[in-house]
Amino acid sequence: MFRLKTAIITGASSGLGKEYFKLLTELCPDIEEYWLIARREDKLKEIVSCNPKVKCLVLPLDLTKNESFDIYGQKLTEKKPDVVMLINNAGYGKLGDAVNIPIRQQTDMVFLNCTSLTAITLLTVPYMKEGSNIIQVASIAAFLPIPRMTVYSSTKAYVLSFTKALRRELKKKGINVLAVCPGPMETEFTSVAEIDGKSTLFSILPRCGVREVAYNSIIKAKKGKAVYTNKTIYKTYRIIAKLLPHNLIMKKL
Repeated sequence: MFRLKTAIITGASSGLGKEYFKLLTELCPDIEEYWLIARREDKLKEIVSCNPKVKCLVLPLDLTKNESFDIYGQKLTEKKPDVVMLINNAGYGKLGDAVNIPIRQQTDMVFLNCTSLTAITLLTVPYMKEGSNIIQVASIAAFLPIPRMTVYSSTKAYVLSFTKALRRELKKKGINVLAVCPGPMETEFTSVAEIDGKSTLFSILPRCGVREVAYNSIIKAKKGKAVYTNKTIYKTYRIIAKLLPHNLIMKKL
């Protein structure tokens, strides 16, 4: 059976996921098919309609539900793609004291940011071979616990840890796994997280360009790197988070 070289992107309907799709079509002409995954089917179809020459499979899946993994797994079994790039971008956060945020929002956050990323990754790896890449979108929030984004920062710490360990496991197969840890970007994340106007620190942090993050992380993945963080300020923050006690840094947040 002829297997198409395939890229799979979760959270592909907007923001960083949408930018990953655009850039891969420019940078990777060898990719023959794209699987675009997100809840909003209309947004996915809109993106596909803007790229009529690109072969795409739209998968409108809600990755906060277990049945989505069954559907995804069945599609993999049916089509048997040669997955050369998997980008796990789906995720969201909420700002506020953990006890004041509705429980369902918190548990969905854990499920989407951690459980679905894990499931999609492990279901996909058997369809990948030497030279392929996995990009896991984490955050600078992964570097230490962040009060008022307690659950979100904890989920991103999981993503970073999972990525590093899985990278070591898959090294013998020639599959690279990269964790992307960007600072704040101008995407739908800020409105969903309800951050605007509620965090003085967030409002003064320099923004990262969405295209820059997507472009550089694709290049870093292809070079076999383990972690990508952009901007000197956030690279410095990553080092400080390693060197100083977390309790000391959290007093300043």
